[in-house]
Amino acid sequence: MATDMQRLIGTSEEDDEEEMDMDVKEEDDDEEENGEKHGRRQVMVGVDVCTAPSSSNNNQFQHQQEIQEQVGTPGGGGVRRSRPLEEKERTKLRERHRRAITARILAGLRRHGNYNLRVRADINDVIAALAREAGWVVLPDGTTFPSRSQGSRTAGGASSMVTSSSSHMVSQQTPSTSLRGVSSGYRSSVEYNTCQMKGVFMPTPSPYDLSPIAQSQPSLVEDGREQTEIQSHIGGPVDAVSDKQIADVPPKLPERDFSGTPYVPAYVMLPLGVINLKCELIDPDGLLKQLRVLKSINVDGVMVDCWWGIVEAHTPQDYNWNGYKKLFQMVSELKLKLQVVMSFHECGGNVGDDVCIPLPHWVAEIGRINPHIFFTDREGRRNPECLSWGIDKERVLRGRTALEVYFDYMRSFRVEFDEFFQNGVISMVVVGLGPCGELRYPSCPVKHGWRYPGIGEFQCYDQYLLKNLRKASEARGHSFWARGPDNAGSYNSRPHETGFFCDGGDYNGYYGRFFLNWYSQVLVDHGDRVLSLAKLAFEGTCIGAKLSGFHWWYKTASHAAELTAGFYNPCNRDGYAAIVAMLKKNGAVLNFASAELPTLERQEEFSEALADPDGLMWQLMNAAWDVCTPVASENTLPCHDRVGYNKILDNAKPLSDPDGRHFLSFTYLRLGLGLMERENFMEFERFVKRMHGEAVLDLQV
Repeated sequence: MATDMQRLIGTSEEDDEEEMDMDVKEEDDDEEENGEKHGRRQVMVGVDVCTAPSSSNNNQFQHQQEIQEQVGTPGGGGVRRSRPLEEKERTKLRERHRRAITARILAGLRRHGNYNLRVRADINDVIAALAREAGWVVLPDGTTFPSRSQGSRTAGGASSMVTSSSSHMVSQQTPSTSLRGVSSGYRSSVEYNTCQMKGVFMPTPSPYDLSPIAQSQPSLVEDGREQTEIQSHIGGPVDAVSDKQIADVPPKLPERDFSGTPYVPAYVMLPLGVINLKCELIDPDGLLKQLRVLKSINVDGVMVDCWWGIVEAHTPQDYNWNGYKKLFQMVSELKLKLQVVMSFHECGGNVGDDVCIPLPHWVAEIGRINPHIFFTDREGRRNPECLSWGIDKERVLRGRTALEVYFDYMRSFRVEFDEFFQNGVISMVVVGLGPCGELRYPSCPVKHGWRYPGIGEFQCYDQYLLKNLRKASEARGHSFWARGPDNAGSYNSRPHETGFFCDGGDYNGYYGRFFLNWYSQVLVDHGDRVLSLAKLAFEGTCIGAKLSGFHWWYKTASHAAELTAGFYNPCNRDGYAAIVAMLKKNGAVLNFASAELPTLERQEEFSEALADPDGLMWQLMNAAWDVCTPVASENTLPCHDRVGYNKILDNAKPLSDPDGRHFLSFTYLRLGLGLMERENFMEFERFVKRMHGEAVLDLQV
């Protein structure tokens, strides 16, 4: 059993012994060089002695003491003496013993207590984790004080201090209600999903899963050298520590074998600017070569945006599909499939946008006269990325409603490309429902200054949505509720900084519940209306709707970022059930933008955001699968490494799902020079094979 466990985790005492020896040797070499340079240097008593940064606070303090001992007697200057060989050997042994003990303690805490500790964690991190477990609040700067529930048991209520040299102290602790700014509604991913989604499937963590429990986080930069990422290890009890008892450093981890698993089609998203503003295909020869390469590794097809701003650019109902005809013919001749996106939004200004494709010119002209056709925030700033849902039934677009404009466009596409529908080349039509083609409000516009992890702002202040809100409040019998919240902060606020989203805030009061119900229902109604028209236009063809994951502040009570985006999903309510029910009604696929490795690294950078992309993803997937709505997915940021691909594969084919459910398809973002680099492409080919359920060699990462 021990051998099997060691093989699974990949531990190696000899590898770690080498690393420890190198660390100690480097410290000694640094000291010798420093001694040669400054051997005759005079040092005044009482002056701070500067030393090179060591790998931990204890090591730094110990080194500082040793240097101070080598200074001359009080009252006069002294000459630094060289350290005897025996003293160096004793220092090496002490360091090895200390590190071995610390490594075993940390391994035990990670293994059995689920403590989120860095591989290079020091004693301050351990004390902080234990203090939080006991109910204390430990801030990143080391300030420690009892929570409200703990205060009555602490004599005097005095705050204790924990001195830490690390600015990366783990902040995923259980916050206290007495600390303004940290939500008492916090729950771990496991606790949250256990209480909110009882009886639903939760995945078994894989050994390479980047969750805090299953895998340690990347180490920090120590001694000026960037350390490699090391996994947590398992160690036995330490009764007597010898030189051989050192932390284990696994070079590789075993991967899950996906051979024989269900076949999940793999698509690749084409570049945003593959069709120019004149509706011409850009570089057809170069694209053809790239498509042939994709075909050679058995990629199933490609996804392409059909931009409203290109096809119906100048005159209403004057459609130009010329570039798309050439593209679709090329794809068809290569026996590839097509996923087509009806893109009723502008391109440019968002993360990953490398081209600018505005809305049709005639729509922009209408917007200059009547800017209320666009989403508007509380300050009156317009967002021309897409049309406001308030004009779905308003004849403000040259005599047509927004719904009629969408339907005419989709019907024109269906007629123009009938042969590709008939021969099955077009496998899915994803219908754009909002900004970035996703079903959500544009609550986090970068052009208005939003930056992650800001909560965003409500986007309901155009005259058409305000009229809708006024009708809803009058129907409720409270006409004074016909307003948006006045204490919901700004784009970059944190939940605790607002009166609306903080713990016990107005979001959970009578007015707050009314407003959020109305705000989220407008989103559901818009999706229902547009998808019902798409179902009519593309009868017999699979349709889909994109949802993105607003995972920051997911571990707080209010889920503020989700609320401003239109997802009424606080900790005491399932905000996605109504959405997936609407998708089920219209026979639509849920296309979810999943959070793989790059997003998780970003979560570590902004650890105070209390984000939980995995928890959100599993809530959405279970909500969809509970009503038998198929789930497709795409990555949010480019991914070229094996660990990121493994994360995607684990999501696509959950290991422990009793019903064997899996993604309907996966679309890779996106085709470009980065993907075509030799090493990246070889890794991608391996990923496609595993997505198809084929066997691959070298199952290690």
